[in-house]
Amino acid sequence: MSETEPWQWTEQTWRTHVERVRAGRTLAPPWPDGARVAVALSFDADHETIPLRDAETRPGRLSQGQYGSRVGTPRVLDLLERHRAPASFFVPAVSALLHPEEVRDVARAGHEVAAHGWIHERNALLARKDERELLHRSLDALEELTGTRPTGMRTPSWDFSDATLDLALDAGLAYDSSLMADDECYELVQDGRATGMVEIPVEWIRDDAPYFTMERFNAVRPHTPPRAVLGMWRDEFDAAREAGGLFQLTMHPHVIGHRSRLVVLAELLDHITAHDDVWLATHAQVAQHVATALAPEHEGAPA
Repeated sequence: MSETEPWQWTEQTWRTHVERVRAGRTLAPPWPDGARVAVALSFDADHETIPLRDAETRPGRLSQGQYGSRVGTPRVLDLLERHRAPASFFVPAVSALLHPEEVRDVARAGHEVAAHGWIHERNALLARKDERELLHRSLDALEELTGTRPTGMRTPSWDFSDATLDLALDAGLAYDSSLMADDECYELVQDGRATGMVEIPVEWIRDDAPYFTMERFNAVRPHTPPRAVLGMWRDEFDAAREAGGLFQLTMHPHVIGHRSRLVVLAELLDHITAHDDVWLATHAQVAQHVATALAPEHEGAPA
C-alpha cells in the first residue's frame, strides 16, 4: 500500500494538519498587584515512570528515578519554602501511587499537583480510547491522594496527539502546559475554533533535562555546566520582566535535585526574589488570572 508523501499533499491536507491545534489570542492581562513579571515554576515528578514506560524494570534506571522522590523533591520543597515560592508539580499517577506521602507533602505545602499522564506514556502512540482512559485514571488517582482534582495538565514528554485537546476539554481541564507557540500564555484554537483552554507554554531551553540528562547506552550526555544554564535562565527571566511577561520554568526533581544543580535554582530564586515587582504563582493561578482576558460570549467562536 502506497502512502502519499508530504510533498504530494493538497493544500487542504497540509492546512488541516497545521490548523488542528494552534495558538489563538495572546492572554497577557496586567499581572496582579502591579507586578511586572509572573514567574511560574514547575517540577515534573517523573521518578520511576520513564523507565517503566519503556518496560525497563532493572534496578539501575529505577534507582535514578527513585533519587527524585527520595532526595530531589525534599530538597526542592525546602528551597521553595525558604523563598516562599509556590510551584506546580506535574505528577504521573504511577509516581504518585509509588510515593503517596511525597504528593501529599507537595499539596500540604500549598503547591499545585497537576496531571502528567499515567505512566509517562507517549500519547501519540495511543488509541483515543486508551488516551482518554489514562487521562481520567490519572485525574482520579491524584484527586484521591490529595483531595483536590487537578485543573491542568502537562502531557508526558510534551507529546500532544490529535485527540489530546478534545480529551482535555471533555475532562473539564482549564489549562495545558505542553506546547511552544509563544513566550506568553495563549488560548488554544482547534480546527479554527477558539476553545477557551489556556496554554501556558513550555520550551526546551527552559527545561533542565536537555542540559543535564545522561543515558548510559547512547550518546545523550550532559555537556552544559550548571552555571551556564543559570546564566541562560537568568537572562530569560530578565527579558520576561523587561517585557512585562511570563517566565515559566520546567524542572525534574531527579535532575535539578543534585547538589551542583540545585545551587543553580537557589541562585536563580535569589535573583528573582530580589525584585519587588514579581508575582510568583502556580500554573493554575496563572491560568485562572489570564483567563480573565477570555470574553465568555466569544468562547467557541472562530479565532
